[in-house]
Amino acid sequence: MSAAGSLKRLTPSRIRAMKGGAPIVCLTAYTTPMARLLDEHCDLLLVGDSLGMVLYGMESTVSVTLDMMIAHGKAVMRGVTRSCVVVDMPFGSYQETRELAYRNAVRILQETGCDAVKLEGGEEMAETIAFLTARGIPVLGHIGLMPQQVHTAGGYRSVGHSDEEVAKIRRDAEAVGNSGAFAVVIEGTVETLAREMTAAIAVPTIGIGASVACDGQILVSDDMLGLFNDFTPRFVKRYDELGKRVGAAAAAYAGDVRSRAFPTKEHTFKRRS
Repeated sequence: MSAAGSLKRLTPSRIRAMKGGAPIVCLTAYTTPMARLLDEHCDLLLVGDSLGMVLYGMESTVSVTLDMMIAHGKAVMRGVTRSCVVVDMPFGSYQETRELAYRNAVRILQETGCDAVKLEGGEEMAETIAFLTARGIPVLGHIGLMPQQVHTAGGYRSVGHSDEEVAKIRRDAEAVGNSGAFAVVIEGTVETLAREMTAAIAVPTIGIGASVACDGQILVSDDMLGLFNDFTPRFVKRYDELGKRVGAAAAAYAGDVRSRAFPTKEHTFKRRS
């Protein structure tokens, strides 16, 4: 059972208070059934814009819309009783101005009932994060590899290899840590640097492809469950191979249908006398 334990819901302030304590367990969720399955075991569920690639077959997260995030945020909230729920702000919904970010964040919170929003960006977004948090909107930060910037970053790759990248990530971590964010995701970042940043900032760090020293960990649930058979990122540990099992189940079903072994009498209805 998660640290939520006997609590009805874990709040952003409770997540922040877990800094340096028991590791924070986080996974993505996009639907009500998955949220119900994960809720008991997680402290935080992220309705990530990764849903664009995972559920909709998009090549990146850039095409995900605010309406999509709100629809899936509502679905996840219907399945949660314990976990803190955070909804990603999609590309273009917060970068232009802090006022635009505020309006869209308010819409997410009001229409989904979630606990917080997440946005990508370091020192360049610190002022926006401070603007939101000062107005009552809890924010989860995100630094390191930032999927919404994949086109300008030259693809999905780990960061922190050059002196320039190291200096930038250090500035980003400090800026977000001091901006009012209740925690910060560190993605695809060299282990030693992620470990250093975890020790350097006062809010929890949640790693994905970062360091075991982070205050918590997050994975895309579909990756963790093995629902994709074509590619597994280096930082993912597969805890099951559901993709292969789903395929095997579908093959068994197809065989029964084609051989007329299904449905049998127990699966059909008789006329009432």
